[in-house]
Amino acid sequence: MDSEGLTAVKHADDVLLAKLGYRSVFKREFSLVETIAFAFSIMGVVASVSSTMSFPLVSGGHVGMIFGWLIPCLFVMTIAASLAELTSAMPTSAGLYYFSAKLAPPQWAPLASWITGWANVTGQVTLVCSIDFTCAQMITTALSVGSDGKINLGAGPTFGILLAILFTHGIVCSAATAVIARLNIFYVIINIGTTIAAIIVLLVCSGDQRVSTETAFTMFENNTGWTNSGWAFLLAFTSPMWTLTGYDSAAHISEETAGAARAAPIAILVGVGATASLGWLLFIAASFAAASVPQLLDTALPLPMGQLFLDVLGKRGMLAIWSLIIVVQYVTGAAQGVDASRVVFAFARDNALPGSRWWKKIHPYTSTPVNAVWLVMVLAGLCGLLGFSETALSSLAGSSVIGLYVSYVTPIFLRITSGRDKLHRGPFSLGRWYMPIGIIAVLWVCFITVLLMFPPEAHPTAQTMNYAVVIIMAVVIFASLWWIVSARKWFKGPVRTVEGTRTPDLYDKTGVRVDEKEISSHEP
Repeated sequence: MDSEGLTAVKHADDVLLAKLGYRSVFKREFSLVETIAFAFSIMGVVASVSSTMSFPLVSGGHVGMIFGWLIPCLFVMTIAASLAELTSAMPTSAGLYYFSAKLAPPQWAPLASWITGWANVTGQVTLVCSIDFTCAQMITTALSVGSDGKINLGAGPTFGILLAILFTHGIVCSAATAVIARLNIFYVIINIGTTIAAIIVLLVCSGDQRVSTETAFTMFENNTGWTNSGWAFLLAFTSPMWTLTGYDSAAHISEETAGAARAAPIAILVGVGATASLGWLLFIAASFAAASVPQLLDTALPLPMGQLFLDVLGKRGMLAIWSLIIVVQYVTGAAQGVDASRVVFAFARDNALPGSRWWKKIHPYTSTPVNAVWLVMVLAGLCGLLGFSETALSSLAGSSVIGLYVSYVTPIFLRITSGRDKLHRGPFSLGRWYMPIGIIAVLWVCFITVLLMFPPEAHPTAQTMNYAVVIIMAVVIFASLWWIVSARKWFKGPVRTVEGTRTPDLYDKTGVRVDEKEISSHEP
């Protein structure tokens, strides 16, 4: 597309955004490819699998790795498809809570928006923390292997590394949109390249220790302590559910994207589909290479995947590929930091956060919400205190998944109930399939939310309990009390920042989309 055509597309995006109620304050620097790269990078497949491999190992062994990944991915695709449809119709950084406000009955719109927004903010911040916490664990794993076990850092030093990572991410995420957009191409190359390399080396270099196909696909081992093996297997779902989060990022950067109504839904679908596929192939390779699941679980290293690479590749080979995985996890955290800051900015723009006037400020030089970036990093650092418990990853992963998926499913639920006749279709539409797909998505999230509240092992103690319920309930209590005492009196949902009182139809009577008419009117 030439510069004049691109200018027309960006103008049409701004016109559509104004019709949705917001004045454009960002520069539209993300192209279609860069938006896809951003959505894919935020899930960091090879690093996410490496971080969460302990869940399927404990909850099913080989079967947990392969089918504990595949089954949830199929259900997540229904959620991704539903969100893609909503994003295509309403491409705004407000995203999910804007969708809820527009699809709910008028009298319930503010409350629906409030619930969705707070759930999303909770999930976004804890996801930043969980990604950067596992990045810190990867670094401690590398130090242990590199020193032949002489350096084994505990919770305190790991927390210090986490804070250092969060600080550098604050600097990266404060950069101009153009810089962030270009970096994502680098992110996706490193991500895909390292994932493919990991799959190949696990299959090729495992040699005689590689198990049979029957063992890799059918051997079940329950190491959870739960007597019911079926329940134990379900806990393996934590790994893919944590990995397949953050794809709503395409909606949150839609005000920085050219042709957002088309690019954002494509990015959601491609990002989730590619991550699910590559992650499954990686777990298949890991299952073949895992000669002994109990030995992997007994490793002294913080992450069992590090031990698997050490067994297969030796010290030098393990450190080589592990270094790349650390880079992937680092850039995944950076991408998630951008996403979370845009959510905080959008929610503050509608005055729904304490101190909103600070968090909705745009830096005059970078044209990014720098204050919101640093708020996210500070809150993620506070969540990182959970690193001193034995179930830090379970607690952080559970909190992020529950928060994000509750925010995902709320507008989907409203779409199939009160909002059936309210959505003005965008370029991507599910047609009549929106109803069965939406029903499946809602039922799945209800199930997974309950599941992720449970501890990973039977008979939990104060050190081994799942603290996700503590984080989630703390936010629920705070947001609920604020709503009852004050917010219900003044919070009306998304606040228009342009003149006018009504969001017009996105299609005219002839079926031509408004933004397409705007584009054509500016073509020579």
